[in-house]
Amino acid sequence: MSAAAPRFAPTVGLVSGLGILAAMAGLGWLMLPTNVATVLSALIGLALVAFVLGRLVGWSDRWMVIAIPLLWFLVFFLVPFFVLGRISLSEAIIARPPYSPLWETAPDGSIEILASLQNYAFILGDSLYRNAYLSSIQVAGISTIFALLIGYPIAYYIARAEEPKRSILLLMVILPFWTSFLLRVYAWIGFLRREGVINNILMWSGLIDEPLVMMQTPGAVYVGIVYTYLPFMILPLYATLVKLDGALLEAAGDLGASPMVTFFTITLPLSMPGIVAGSMLVFIPALGEYVIPALLGPSDMLMIGRTLWDEFFSSRDWPVASSVAIIMLILVVLPIMWLQSVQNRQEQR
Repeated sequence: MSAAAPRFAPTVGLVSGLGILAAMAGLGWLMLPTNVATVLSALIGLALVAFVLGRLVGWSDRWMVIAIPLLWFLVFFLVPFFVLGRISLSEAIIARPPYSPLWETAPDGSIEILASLQNYAFILGDSLYRNAYLSSIQVAGISTIFALLIGYPIAYYIARAEEPKRSILLLMVILPFWTSFLLRVYAWIGFLRREGVINNILMWSGLIDEPLVMMQTPGAVYVGIVYTYLPFMILPLYATLVKLDGALLEAAGDLGASPMVTFFTITLPLSMPGIVAGSMLVFIPALGEYVIPALLGPSDMLMIGRTLWDEFFSSRDWPVASSVAIIMLILVVLPIMWLQSVQNRQEQR
């Protein structure tokens, strides 16, 4: 057998698997909705075409494997992003779809441009949207700090634990993902309400004389967000701390460094990649959170997620809602790009 055969075999197996999956989706064997099955079959067909063309052109297997995630990124991120950008440049109208075209053709054949940046100017000039952005950034930032303060000791303890105790602790961190996100948020209502578990325990122990008001408060929102996204902070921190060389800590101790000095001079700097990754994984979804503030927070609490919902479904002002989403995406992407550039410069040094 030639040397090219083993390299070609994984590609043939992957193409065959994709073909079988496309056939099962097309025949309805996966029991998917018709539109979902159609989209899935089309994506798999494009992936198969990419594989065949790549083999004919002579692309490496690496690029052929990366083509599928890139196609997914193109279809489910870039295309919706450009659709939102197109809607944000239009004007809201009472029609279906509820936004105007970007240009119109006059009877004489000339083209009149209708696209404008008036929605962005309206949002930046309205204090309601500015306060919603600032409030969302504040809630997401404070929640990220609390998640870091709670998650770092947990991740450090798990990373220093011995097997099989480490695996059991990791399983306990991942265990909440086995239940519905919505059910976990609803469970906090049972803990925080006036007749809930926490108030009953405090009144039974005699620490309070009347129930505390914990539901429909900003504090309940922070509790819900930190609890929900805490595993996203713990897991990256654990992945970084578990690779920490114990010889460095022993060397620092031999040189007379106290545990506190060792932590701040060795452990903390070496765990910065995990801190950054965990903070991004908590901050980004918390910034656009809608369910937790709607269920646990006060009705007058401004969050950009609730503003988006109201604009899309209550006011049906899709252009303004799309502009709000684009600005929020920019607020998230720009700091990530800046952070990535800083890390790249540090690695080059």
